[in-house]
Amino acid sequence: MAMLEIRDLEVYYGMIQAIKGISFDVNEGEVIALIGANGAGKTTTLHTISGLIAPKHGTVTFEGKDITKIPAHKIVYAGMAHVPEGRRVFPSLSVLQNLKLGAYTRNNKDEIEESLQMIYKRFPRLEERKNQPAGTLSGGEQQMLAMGRALMSKPRIILMDEPSMGLSPIFVNEIFDIIKQVSASGTTVLLVEQNAKKALSIADRGYVLETGRIVLEGNAQDLMNDESVKKAYLGE
Repeated sequence: MAMLEIRDLEVYYGMIQAIKGISFDVNEGEVIALIGANGAGKTTTLHTISGLIAPKHGTVTFEGKDITKIPAHKIVYAGMAHVPEGRRVFPSLSVLQNLKLGAYTRNNKDEIEESLQMIYKRFPRLEERKNQPAGTLSGGEQQMLAMGRALMSKPRIILMDEPSMGLSPIFVNEIFDIIKQVSASGTTVLLVEQNAKKALSIADRGYVLETGRIVLEGNAQDLMNDESVKKAYLGE
């Protein structure tokens, strides 16, 4: 059984159908890349999985439990975290306060402190800036903070939406290195990313989404070598 199972998902915005009956799986320990053009439905898919949008039809099953109708804040308790597009840090709160908010599902202070030290080890810049308002960080640092905040909940799976958007090439490389580390430490990753080449280079498998439908799926390396994927998404 897959860790995350999406079956026949249909999502509408009013009369407009954004997701048209997609099905896919994410197995424990995998990095899965969901790629596609703007407007393909990638962000909507993540929002539906994490409970921010209710589907009209279909199911989302996480570790054997149907979470389709469970509110987003309760899904976090189940072991899922979501790093949204645009980072969405709390700008007036300090870096430390943002990180501690990520641990709202946890009660053991010693374990929370342990996680905080782990985040600081993984993101040294956050420790250096822990008392700064999050709004004063650069885009790359805010992305690190958004990822660190999600990891503070000790998720079993983390959903990441466009983590490289708007970042300099140096920060892009750094963010992808961190995603690899997160995966290596045992957290499953579902990654939505405009930079298809980067996403597929670190993924195990991938799915290509076009106008609300999955049109291609397979091993990440095979997708990177697929002529239609190269032409449409890899700039080759």
